[in-house]
Amino acid sequence: MRDIEAGQAHPCDMMPDGQLSNQVSPAYGSAGMTRFTVNGDPIHYKMDPRTPLLWALRDASNLTGTKYGCGAGQCGACTVHVDGVARRSCQVTIGAIEGSFVTTIEGLTADRSHPVQQAWVAESVPQCGYCQSGMIMAAAALLARNRDPSDAEIDAAMTNICRCGTYPRIRNAIRRASEAMRGGESIAAAPPPRIDAADAAEAVPALTPVKRK
Repeated sequence: MRDIEAGQAHPCDMMPDGQLSNQVSPAYGSAGMTRFTVNGDPIHYKMDPRTPLLWALRDASNLTGTKYGCGAGQCGACTVHVDGVARRSCQVTIGAIEGSFVTTIEGLTADRSHPVQQAWVAESVPQCGYCQSGMIMAAAALLARNRDPSDAEIDAAMTNICRCGTYPRIRNAIRRASEAMRGGESIAAAPPPRIDAADAAEAVPALTPVKRK
């Protein structure tokens, strides 16, 4: 079990009452603690329970594959799985998911072997790439509950916004991943990363002590 502490909430945090707040609530302070599992790792977040999950993941756990897009739950760039369901993490407070299991893009697979990830590369879906982690997580959640979705079901589930307009490619990739998950063609388009996701999360300048001469 790991303890993760943060002194302040993110300056763009949207509180449940619709007001922006850039500091930890005095009602909780450093005594606040929320426990849930992230990518298989049980974690104590010593943060205000009203902190959006997005900022706990990005700022406290350094899982930056989950992106900040709009902060209003509209674009879907911050989509993660909470107990297997696609959720927009900017709209989910950590206190509301006590005891839950959260999966981010880093935890979907360790080697990019998920059929959705492979299909995404095979179909050349990304352009700028910013929204893609949220898209992939939404698509993976869809195929986890329905391995043979119709075009209408794909359109209903994929409400994420792609500002590059790659929607036809997204649909093709989901169809291809669906076929692979149902025992069709195997897809081997994306090589495994050269670094483990957990190691990558730790290998950020902010967490690396400065060596003084």
